[in-house]
Amino acid sequence: MKKDLGVNPYLFPMPVLMIATYGDQDVVDVMNMAWGGICAENMVSLNIGEDHKTSENIKKRGAFTLSIADIPHIEAADFFGIATGNKMADKFERSGLTAVKSEKVDAPIVEEFPLTLECRVVEDRTEVYGHHVIREIVGVLADESVLDEKGKVDPKKLNTFVFDQFQNGYYAIGEKVGQAWHTGMPLMRE
Repeated sequence: MKKDLGVNPYLFPMPVLMIATYGDQDVVDVMNMAWGGICAENMVSLNIGEDHKTSENIKKRGAFTLSIADIPHIEAADFFGIATGNKMADKFERSGLTAVKSEKVDAPIVEEFPLTLECRVVEDRTEVYGHHVIREIVGVLADESVLDEKGKVDPKKLNTFVFDQFQNGYYAIGEKVGQAWHTGMPLMRE
């Protein structure tokens, strides 16, 4: 029997996205968020609270980078979800991570994160549920250490984690359990 849990944002897994922007005087700000993802072949959709520094920075600069954090940098990634750039001017410096300017968009790239999408704003709206942003992916950068012999990202080498909205935990991912568009083929038989 199933139990009614009410109305909650319960999906699993949820991504752990690192959204990096520049604020005034090119101050680097990074936010940890789960409410976003790929919404088209070359588009990203984010829903950010209107009061976040990241939201303000995106409106001013029209760009951000979206990175996937890895387990070796989980402490900094979680810190980016705890601290707010509105109250902590040295938030990024406290993390001990480093950033360089993207060559494609007006946003920083956190060098320690293994995979980064460079994004520019296509649509920016304030909705009842928050600041909704649609971005075009204009570049993808990956550390060579996470690529396989064919030059493609190897999820096992990413060494990343996902967010659990049920109990607010982080879980490691990486074990391959099937092949998309193949594992279910036996059910296609007539």
